[in-house]
Amino acid sequence: MTLAPETTRGLARQLRKGFGRRCGRCGQSKAFRTYFEMKPRCDVCGYSFEREEGYWTGAMIVNIAVCEAWFFLLFIGTVLLTLPDIAWTPLLLIGLVTNGLLPVAFYPFSKTIWMALDLYAHPLETGEG
Repeated sequence: MTLAPETTRGLARQLRKGFGRRCGRCGQSKAFRTYFEMKPRCDVCGYSFEREEGYWTGAMIVNIAVCEAWFFLLFIGTVLLTLPDIAWTPLLLIGLVTNGLLPVAFYPFSKTIWMALDLYAHPLETGEG
């Protein structure tokens, strides 16, 4: 099994591609036409963004994990900063608003971050892509 050289890079490089919403293989082309519409293939290297059926389940997990981590930090931070009289109303309002908006705003990033993580963990074989 020979690995394609474009995907044998380090994790930090792959994550930069993901956070930049770029192709996980070459990092040169944007993966999205609009904020929410993903291209089927990379314009530069031709890499097919959906490697298999159900591929984007991992992106949903990334999105959920980021939102849960955000709420955890918000909750712990609010409790620690407002002890002994915990500010429950602001916590509830900020939590509701951000947990409603963050998954939508983070959607394209979750897809490209997942693509980058998947290519790091399971690099392309020669001829695949």
